[in-house]
Amino acid sequence: MNTAPVAARLSDGIALLRRPTGPPHCPARRNLVFDVLLALAIGGVVLHWAVHNGAEQLRNSPDGIATLVLGSEIGIEITVVALTVLAWAPLVLRRRYPLAVLWIVTAAAVLTPAGAQRTTFYAIVIAAYTAAVYSPYRAAALLSLPVTVCTIGTDEHTRIMGAMTSPPIVPTQYVPLLILIPLIFAANGMRTWKLRTAASQDRVSALERERAEELRRATEQERARIARELHDVVTHNVSMMTIQAGAARKVMDLAPQEAREALLAVEAAGRSALTELRHTMGLLSMNDPPDPDQPTAPDLTPQPGLDQLDSLVDRMRHTGVPVTLTMSGTPRDVPSGIGLTAYRVVQEALTNTVKHAHGAQAKVNVDYADDHLKVEIADTGGAPSPTAATGNGRGLLGLRERLSVYDGALHTGRRLTGGYRVRAHIPLPPVETV
Repeated sequence: MNTAPVAARLSDGIALLRRPTGPPHCPARRNLVFDVLLALAIGGVVLHWAVHNGAEQLRNSPDGIATLVLGSEIGIEITVVALTVLAWAPLVLRRRYPLAVLWIVTAAAVLTPAGAQRTTFYAIVIAAYTAAVYSPYRAAALLSLPVTVCTIGTDEHTRIMGAMTSPPIVPTQYVPLLILIPLIFAANGMRTWKLRTAASQDRVSALERERAEELRRATEQERARIARELHDVVTHNVSMMTIQAGAARKVMDLAPQEAREALLAVEAAGRSALTELRHTMGLLSMNDPPDPDQPTAPDLTPQPGLDQLDSLVDRMRHTGVPVTLTMSGTPRDVPSGIGLTAYRVVQEALTNTVKHAHGAQAKVNVDYADDHLKVEIADTGGAPSPTAATGNGRGLLGLRERLSVYDGALHTGRRLTGGYRVRAHIPLPPVETV
């Protein structure tokens, strides 16, 4: 006979009994205090009854542990007290170890003679309820409860004691069943309700955490976008102002007219920087309450796009950099975000030309295609400007981040003939046809 399947099923059954269906219950301090008071109060009353009446009941019960101590008065009294303490003392830990407490109280009930079952019956009721509600080992608890009911509900001596009195309406041996079975169903239903409530609370908590995480990510993305905007505005315009101011200082005595033009370029760059800074800061303060000292609304002019490349190129020419702008393909309307990204690519590339290639010539080419937009900026190379500060590479990184939003790509590198090239490729949505 092959015993392997039987052994496997037995092993699976044992594993099922040992498998917890939830975390162990961690009672609060007030729960522990309540359990201690419950065990002391009811256990004390039962102990008082056991000391005064239980010994006589034990003496007249020829079953359970009574057969071992009959004939010794001290032994009978000690046995009654011991059974009472064994049944009620574990209830102090009933919430923390509900299944172990049920087994201990059941063992005490098995040892208790039928005539003295009052010392353990109420403890059995409390322990069975606690196991049904709090035990994380559901399979073991549901298997232990019927065993407990059968142990104290079908005792032969309970029927003997019932026969010694007047016949009751309900047979005495069924009284524990009538009490414990509804109690077990009620406790099991309460545990199910608690588990469902806890699961609902966990789902709500998870949703709140997801929303908080989404808000955090959105905040980080917005901060990064604003940082890119501020970087573009400050780096480009302030670099132009610094270079022009340095040039004006050098030629102020020798060529006042050139110095005047340089200062005008500084003024124009400053005005442009203020306009874009107002726009960016206006985005931050749109949801703020109005300031009574600032009755006018923030300047929320549209962000620059491809239609303002001419103005950008003119400003660069005023810095002394010859810039040529060419358009190829069929110009078309592009989304404002793509237009702003293309504008920032040209702005950053020309700014780097002014800072790092003094005396170079630059060419800007914008190529429109049906499915993409290509922007290329190339210079002939030169020496770094003596008045320009060294950059930290944040500009090109910001451009790549911008382009990645629209699935675009940025390619940068030195040219074989000298100089530097920046090329951006941005996919375009298909043109809608009527």
